[in-house]
Amino acid sequence: MKRCLVFTLALACVIGIVGCSSRTMNYIIENEPSITGIVEKVQDNFIVIYINTEGYPNGSSCKVSLNVENKDSYTDVSVGDEITVYYNGEIAESAPLQINTVYGITLKTPANQDVK
Repeated sequence: MKRCLVFTLALACVIGIVGCSSRTMNYIIENEPSITGIVEKVQDNFIVIYINTEGYPNGSSCKVSLNVENKDSYTDVSVGDEITVYYNGEIAESAPLQINTVYGITLKTPANQDVK
């Protein structure tokens, strides 16, 4: 009986831990803070966006980590894309501003792809 109780509690803990780390994109969009901006620069591990979210200084740029928690995120970004970044609510006050904990990224408006 005691072994069964211990096993049940251990299983519940494992399920709880796995459930917390695999949040869906819909959950992230509905529950996490976000910031919107235009991609100015793309590197291997980060992007720089020009912020157009109300509440930030006009003309602010922000370095955003591409180490994104949700793998369904839009990480194939191009300069000129308008994206929304969902993050933990913390922005480092550096030059440029910096977001290190990113939960998800969505594409709002793709870059102008006119070839002619």
